[in-house]
Amino acid sequence: MKILYGRMSSKFSTIFFGLTFLICTVMLNNAFCAEAPAELKEGYRMMVGDFEVTVLSDGANKRLLDQQLQLLQGDKERIKDILMRAYPEEQIETTVNAYLINMGAKLVLIDTGNGTMGSPTMGNVIHHLRAAGYKPEQIDEVYLTHMHGDHVGGLVSGAQPVFPNATVYANKREAEYWLSDSNRNEAPVDVRRTFQAVKTAVTPYMIAGKFKTFDENVSLAPGLRAKELFGHTPGHTAYFIESKGSIVVLCGDIIHVAAVQFEDPTVTISYDSDKAEAAKTRQQFLAEAAENNWLIGGAHLAFPGLGHVQTNDDDGYIFLPLDFPTSE
Repeated sequence: MKILYGRMSSKFSTIFFGLTFLICTVMLNNAFCAEAPAELKEGYRMMVGDFEVTVLSDGANKRLLDQQLQLLQGDKERIKDILMRAYPEEQIETTVNAYLINMGAKLVLIDTGNGTMGSPTMGNVIHHLRAAGYKPEQIDEVYLTHMHGDHVGGLVSGAQPVFPNATVYANKREAEYWLSDSNRNEAPVDVRRTFQAVKTAVTPYMIAGKFKTFDENVSLAPGLRAKELFGHTPGHTAYFIESKGSIVVLCGDIIHVAAVQFEDPTVTISYDSDKAEAAKTRQQFLAEAAENNWLIGGAHLAFPGLGHVQTNDDDGYIFLPLDFPTSE
């Protein structure tokens, strides 16, 4: 019998996994303790209707302001001005978040982090998954927002699947692009590493018959639907989690540098496959998010990556993160 984590009583509940303490999680008729590694961030848990959403931090990297500036495309003077205002110390932290959804009948993971494919400060999703009271073997389905290494790398450890009982899903356009040998051969040398990372990550699941694709804008399960957000990659996808009138939209890499791209959604980043489409998609998504007051969750928004979007007075937007207490 699959043991699923118990429901929480309030709509927005948080649980913190301390830096140096044993974290005790009560499961259905079966209690156990998990130790959170000392270097890792806290966990964050909330309810979306009947669904329990747990944010899993994969870790963080730091860049100098000038390094970040080189990656962003747009009005360089304006971008630098925004960065200087937001980061007067001229050092920028980039986070990576994954999202675990307990839907009652199954456990769903949105993205998997870097695994061993990233820097030493990354690859912490599984540590946080265990600290939250779950095991990789319990995951039923993994949905990828896209197939960059910091989203697919956690699928494998070496050549072995990290989630042996899970089926992995990706948008059809996304999978066809990154699994194409001809696309890989035509890509710049530095981009070919991503093609290889994708092949390494999904091959064990393909061999096991547990890798599947879907078309854009489809319902994937009751309370879970996909929406195309193409541009950052050919099949970049958001996932809508809906239950009892509550909603959270997990939007992947629609935002990379919050301080800049909310204020000026036209700014793109060097990782975008189609920069014009990425900018257009971001503008459309942020307008919808603000109009509908969606709670959004981003892979690269500061942990726990959740908040609302509002318009400002200058054709841009403001991100209002959910309150996240740093101490009890």
